[in-house]
Amino acid sequence: MGEVILSDVSRRFIRDDKNFLVALDSISLTIRDDELVSLVGPSGCGKTTLLRIIAGLDHPDTGAIYLDGKRITEPGPQVGMVFQEYSLFPWRNVLDNVAFGQEMKNIGKSERYKLAEKYIDLVGLTPFTYCYPYELSGGMRQRVAIARALANDPDLLLMDEPFGALDAQTRNMMQKELLRIWEKKKKTIIFVTHSVDEAVYLSDRIIVLSTRPGRISTIFEVVIPRPRDRTSQEFATLRRDVLKLIDEHDTASGKV
Repeated sequence: MGEVILSDVSRRFIRDDKNFLVALDSISLTIRDDELVSLVGPSGCGKTTLLRIIAGLDHPDTGAIYLDGKRITEPGPQVGMVFQEYSLFPWRNVLDNVAFGQEMKNIGKSERYKLAEKYIDLVGLTPFTYCYPYELSGGMRQRVAIARALANDPDLLLMDEPFGALDAQTRNMMQKELLRIWEKKKKTIIFVTHSVDEAVYLSDRIIVLSTRPGRISTIFEVVIPRPRDRTSQEFATLRRDVLKLIDEHDTASGKV
């Protein structure tokens, strides 16, 4: 299970005694079990802040987040997170990086290694099981991070610009890889990206946030069958519509 309910979530940050910055304002949204949803919007609209609140790493000033009916108030094993930075331990090989979460749960070495090997195989890195991060490409390191998150069997996987630092060819490959894993494991995924092309390629729905304070502006249902052809008219039309909306928010805010 992995249904996520955001109920009237707002977040503000104090600047000084008299001023504060409103990052998010009255976000309400239901994300269905096993859905892959992307969050897009102008820079500074609160996408990462919202993801951190869903992860339990930050707390809303108003409202609440529920996962399968249980309120999220702190980080927990039911929510996994993959960052743009690979966040791997450089002194641990691939096997020990992927097994880390199970180690923290005091799972025995044999059992946690068996589980880690399963997820290393899932992301196609079995030949690199005993390699260290410095020996891997950027795409391979991100696959290790995904495997580590999945090894904890979370109900919800949060991904914050996970492919943003990759070159275009590797990024496209990793998008296909993520869809392959998602279709096999059927996890609920919330994916933050600045790339509208990426959002259209991956998502069941695209949530567009407005310029700060972040509010839900529009939700696009992506009905294009998978696998999606980036050169198709359907793809180009949806990408254009999402980009146009984001540009309108930027223009209204005076950024362009």
